[in-house]
Amino acid sequence: MPNDELLAVYVAHRGKLIHYANSILGDVERAEDVVQEAFFRFRKAAAERLLEEPVRYLYRIVRNLAVDGHRRRSFENRLIKTATADLVETVAESKPSPEDEIIARQELDRVAAAMAQLPERTRTALEMHRIQGCTLREIAAHLGISVSMAQVLVVEGVRHCQRAL
Repeated sequence: MPNDELLAVYVAHRGKLIHYANSILGDVERAEDVVQEAFFRFRKAAAERLLEEPVRYLYRIVRNLAVDGHRRRSFENRLIKTATADLVETVAESKPSPEDEIIARQELDRVAAAMAQLPERTRTALEMHRIQGCTLREIAAHLGISVSMAQVLVVEGVRHCQRAL
């Protein structure tokens, strides 16, 4: 069958094919994609052999692609639903208990109170190192002290906070 005739069959039935695919898929955009893919397969099949009933053959291709697409979509939705349920369960399991949250909050309050007791330079060095992630060299430059002195200040601050806990 020449390409002109194939295209004419496709164009003449395209709207009905989309409607047919949409009745299976429930999604017009996906139905349009299926019909387009069906045309490519229809053209390839016509190049390989003589099609006695080309319109019927084209509808069969659309039906097969739509059913396969529907099955694949259902399978993917089940996978997503299962994965989502697993994720929710994992998050729920990893969430700390109210008691753990209270204990952590109390410890944080004790550390904050201990840090407030530190001399300003020691507190700044500790905050820069532990909270801001600054290096000892950066702390030393900021405070105008040596790197070894910055290390001493950080260690003193950490020890003071550990004693408070």
